[in-house]
Amino acid sequence: MSEPTCAISIATHNRIEELRRTLGVVAELRPPPDELLICADGCSDGTAEFIREKFPKAKLIEHDPARGSIRSRIELMRAAASDIVISLDDDSYPMDSDFIARVRELFASKPHVAVGSFPQRTDEFPETLTAADFGPSRYAANYVNAAAAFRRSVYMQLEGWPAEFEHAYDESDYTLQCLAAGYAVYYDAGIVIRHHFTSLKRNEIRTHHRHARNEQWSMWRRCPFPAVLALAPYRALSQFNYARKRGWSWMVREPAWWEMALRGLPAALRGRKPVPGRIYRQWLRLIRHPIESAEEWQKAFGRGG
Repeated sequence: MSEPTCAISIATHNRIEELRRTLGVVAELRPPPDELLICADGCSDGTAEFIREKFPKAKLIEHDPARGSIRSRIELMRAAASDIVISLDDDSYPMDSDFIARVRELFASKPHVAVGSFPQRTDEFPETLTAADFGPSRYAANYVNAAAAFRRSVYMQLEGWPAEFEHAYDESDYTLQCLAAGYAVYYDAGIVIRHHFTSLKRNEIRTHHRHARNEQWSMWRRCPFPAVLALAPYRALSQFNYARKRGWSWMVREPAWWEMALRGLPAALRGRKPVPGRIYRQWLRLIRHPIESAEEWQKAFGRGG
């Protein structure tokens, strides 16, 4: 059986110095990825010119104007030819030179895994920068796009990331799609990503609003009835409590995402494809109680390997 081929995909928006650092690390990986795909999403800082000059073999997609990270990742996934598509941010990169070999081994050894999730040493959480280890490898209820790899054949079978989300919560929505189809998200604690998590081009409250809005849209698409009638308002209240803890300036702006969520609710209902109630309940349980063995995962979700 031949090894799976691997692509590295990166969506970037006006962060050329961060991208330069990341691509410098990618160039040193041994073995190298089979493909390198980059989406310059509305870049006006010379990113596209830099890629064409320094990485002429990379597959470059350009957006003008910007279309958002999710639409960019969708295009990168569809443009890839490799079996495994590794997702990095422009400010995240593997810490080990044999990263590609490790990713290949993970997916070859676990055919029921659709998403590989990797721990991050990230400035967002300073304690991770000096952590001695990242706990046991395990089946997970989510992943982070800055440190993940996807089995492309599974992605192409499913709905995939909702383009209307623009940014945030696509990870949770896609995890539910995978679980409903009998595939897993697996957190491999031995494959570590360094994520600088630059503040450049990040807006914290905008990200919160998108996350809260998209969570609602995802629930109305995936959560079984009648559970969604209780869960949707409960999660809206939880998001408000988060804003309350951040201060008055956050609280007064909370209605902005309520309005956005309501405007998009009819479309979410039209696209409603709820996952089985058992799968949704097990996913909620998995958030708090990760599973380490394939046997236990199979018992909970109905498939393993």
